[in-house]
Amino acid sequence: MEELKVSNLYDLTHTLAAPLLEKVEYPWEALPEIGKFIVELGNTLPEEEYEKRGENIWVAKTAKIAPTASINGPAIIGKGAEVRHCAFIRGNALVGENAVVGNSTELKNVILFDNVQVPHYNYVGDSILGYKAHMGAGSITSNVKSDKKLVVVKINGERIETGLKKFGGMIGDYVEIGCGTIINPGTVVGRNTNIYPISMVRGCIPANSIFKKQDDIVEKV
Repeated sequence: MEELKVSNLYDLTHTLAAPLLEKVEYPWEALPEIGKFIVELGNTLPEEEYEKRGENIWVAKTAKIAPTASINGPAIIGKGAEVRHCAFIRGNALVGENAVVGNSTELKNVILFDNVQVPHYNYVGDSILGYKAHMGAGSITSNVKSDKKLVVVKINGERIETGLKKFGGMIGDYVEIGCGTIINPGTVVGRNTNIYPISMVRGCIPANSIFKKQDDIVEKV
């Protein structure tokens, strides 16, 4: 189970959410606390660096926000981040420094580490994306099971009960997700892994891997 722990998926020096993630063993345990954490953190952010825009919305003065973007709180948009045309941030979203939230991308209950890119028609819900993670155009996280049962994380024949109805993907640092890919509920992708385009991904994908399809995952060389 070690590979599923926060310490093996993420470098916490690259997110304002470090105090939240340091308190949990597995990253999905932080999902129910994101909104409350953002409000507490937002009220401590320096006014010379962040401005408050509406209820519980803090935007760095160096961030670029398109006039057509919609941002609902609680939300923090980090320094140098870019929120592009018609992006829809539904709330409970912490967008890291220099991150890109692209045209028509939707976020809900997420942590995006610094330098994350979700630049084209992505849906990211109830998920955490690590440092420099990138989702190709049209790739999404599916955060609710079709039978509406609680999400279970499956690894090496074992099942970890999360107690969560909504849980998209825990995506490690430097992960590249190809265009048109679906990350199924309860998926964990280890650091520095590449996912082929138009993939259906479920379960736990090891770090430093290339995911070609569910039964064809090879180690990077």
